[in-house]
Amino acid sequence: MSKATHSTKRVPSILVVDDEPSMREFLSILLEKDGYTVHTAAGGRQALSLLGKQAIDLVITDIQMEDMDGLELIAQVQATNPHCGLLAITAYGSSQIGLDAMKLGAYDYVTKPFQVDEIRIIVIKALENIKLRTGNANLKTELASRSHLYDIVGTSDAMQQVYQIITRVADLDSTVLLTGESGTGKELVARAIHFWGRRRSEPFVSVNCGALPETLLESELFGHQKGAFTGAFRQKPGLLEAADGGTFFLDEIGDTPPLIQVKLLQALQTKRFKRVGGEAELSVDVRFIAATNRDLHNLVREGQFREDLYYRLNVIPVHLAPLRDRREDIPLLVGHFLKRYAEKCKTHPKTVSPTALERLLRHDWPGNARELENTIERAVALTAGDVLDIPSLSLIHNSPHAMTLPVPELGDTPFNLEEYLASIEKKLIRQALEKSYGKKTQAAKLLGLTFRSLRYRIEKLGI
Repeated sequence: MSKATHSTKRVPSILVVDDEPSMREFLSILLEKDGYTVHTAAGGRQALSLLGKQAIDLVITDIQMEDMDGLELIAQVQATNPHCGLLAITAYGSSQIGLDAMKLGAYDYVTKPFQVDEIRIIVIKALENIKLRTGNANLKTELASRSHLYDIVGTSDAMQQVYQIITRVADLDSTVLLTGESGTGKELVARAIHFWGRRRSEPFVSVNCGALPETLLESELFGHQKGAFTGAFRQKPGLLEAADGGTFFLDEIGDTPPLIQVKLLQALQTKRFKRVGGEAELSVDVRFIAATNRDLHNLVREGQFREDLYYRLNVIPVHLAPLRDRREDIPLLVGHFLKRYAEKCKTHPKTVSPTALERLLRHDWPGNARELENTIERAVALTAGDVLDIPSLSLIHNSPHAMTLPVPELGDTPFNLEEYLASIEKKLIRQALEKSYGKKTQAAKLLGLTFRSLRYRIEKLGI
């Protein structure tokens, strides 16, 4: 092993894992010549042992090895060293195995025999990706240390954009509108914005606008005077007053009743309001953040949500992507939840088998990160062993690729065969695109089509 001395910057450290001495020697010489620190291991077990002693930035591993399959090594490294980059080397004609490696966390794969420039370029790109991930992970760690939010996890492009928005808008007083499906972490982001900004030492107060009937919600938000209504035996300040100086988080704003929408609009515009039954106008200094899983634009069109309130809320829109659109974050979330619930349940740290992780990656997660968290918590609590396999994840029934297509029975009325076949074709093409992570060339192979034929069908069906 050698280490470049011409730079004051830290030299990236690479581990080459291959049971063929000639391949280890070839890659070692090549990478050392390019200025990297290179370690080698003759198999997966030796590699894991070395990873426990050395700081490694990138692991380059062969897939077919005797003591431990390369896919198993990738899964274990991803679970134990999530910030370590991974590249896979596959035999000629084994592109599917390479794709399997990427699903388990590898950045890319290269097929033997490969060109010297090919491996050099892939290594450079992988290390750049690691640097980007590390930078965002550091930002996430700093956010967590200041806001105690340990569930904002992910290095996908979608999450990187969220981290950047948090830092940019945290010190502003502009209203933020968080949109996204249930379970995507809207309240976590709202709290991060608050605790990252200048109001961090002041209150963060939240209210679910859809959880209370209109009269109770009004009193909860704005407070009430003694005698304002039956049961109002004393004066009660509202949550808006409690948030003075800090942040007021309006969750599920799309479910707000019309009367409350009017009063909220005034509070947003003027930062002034009256308690229920009160005459005096009160003022507050608060930063508003709202969230919804509904399409407010459609609600405005349907007359269910005030247009002026919508535009007052939608100053800085932030959309949180569903988990199915950022599947590359699933292994990190799994590792995060495994650690959390091992500590909570006071059990030994558990890992997820490659086949179980594959199932987790394929599931569509309609409940998003919250559903994934519940699945891992249940599996950790109910599994006796240290490895979670598919039976441990028994409630994940519906893989998006497990589809049954019943043949309809023909009756006396006309049956639209073209429409029925088109619906089946759409489902299969979408499955292939999901399985290949949007890569049309690979999706065409899965469907036994040429790239041109697949492109034509996608355009024809409007996918």
